[in-house]
Amino acid sequence: MVRIPVLAIHGGAGTINRAALSPEAERGYRDALRAILEKGREALADGASALDAVTLAVSMLEDCPLFNAGRGAVYTSAETHELDAAIMDGETLRTGALSCVHGVKNPIRAARVVMEQSPHVLMTGDGAMAFLRARGVEFMPDAYFDTEQRLEQLRLAQAVRPDAMVLDHDGAAAGKMGFAGNPLDEKTKMGTVGAVAMDAQGRLAAATSTGGMTNKLPGRVGDTPIVGAGCYADDGVAVSCTGSGEYFIRLVVGHDVAARMRYQGAALDDAVRAVLERVGALGGTGGLIAVDREGNVSLPFISEGMYRGCVRGNETARVAIYGAEDEDC
Repeated sequence: MVRIPVLAIHGGAGTINRAALSPEAERGYRDALRAILEKGREALADGASALDAVTLAVSMLEDCPLFNAGRGAVYTSAETHELDAAIMDGETLRTGALSCVHGVKNPIRAARVVMEQSPHVLMTGDGAMAFLRARGVEFMPDAYFDTEQRLEQLRLAQAVRPDAMVLDHDGAAAGKMGFAGNPLDEKTKMGTVGAVAMDAQGRLAAATSTGGMTNKLPGRVGDTPIVGAGCYADDGVAVSCTGSGEYFIRLVVGHDVAARMRYQGAALDDAVRAVLERVGALGGTGGLIAVDREGNVSLPFISEGMYRGCVRGNETARVAIYGAEDEDC
């Protein structure tokens, strides 16, 4: 049976201050999300698989300097960029993931190379980069990833406390650390990015990519490349997460959503909201996007807002930022 394809994307969730985002900057974020959804919709309409659609969408998010993934990645405490990504095919449970790589132009495409051209699920560091170079993956010089605003963000974090780490999508955390302003203004880029999709054959896929946390210790790994935590897909649901990674790892958020649906028979909305409630109870923040085998979409978050959007078939793509918007897909 032919299904109506669905694609959803996110670009980070947290305390997003309307007053800190100028109308022009807000329009820029909405336009970027909408353009990516339109490209993904065209691909799905032309017969692309869910796996191809999430690869395309996340690679475009990585290329967009508005988001903390790929080109817009944040700095570690050593003033370097370490990138994480994961991709998963719900039909086959094949997956590929990378952590602590640098210079990789599109980490999500590189994660797919791990999935398709290696016997492994997760590769990291220098060994991963050697593997990717041998297979022709595109690398960029360090300057490609450098931005003055990101460096200023690092300096601010280190001035407050040398070991202070900041989630780009969490202005509240920055406030607690004594920052004078909200880091989520028009001069900053948002956190983890991701995509989930269902194609015309009913196949599901998920992809997630991030630059991590500002001022993180070199070698720190969050939930993004941990299969089942920040990224998961099976034949029932596809999930991509964004938020305080340490909490998402502890609760294996992506797989918990799938398990509640498979073993409890929970509806998609009920499953994702119950899981995020557990994240909040532990003190975490963030959100996720998910699509199930029936094409239902859920875009919940336990924060003031989340950069998000979805498109179904030939319908108009919907994008949203704040919590009081109608983002149903």
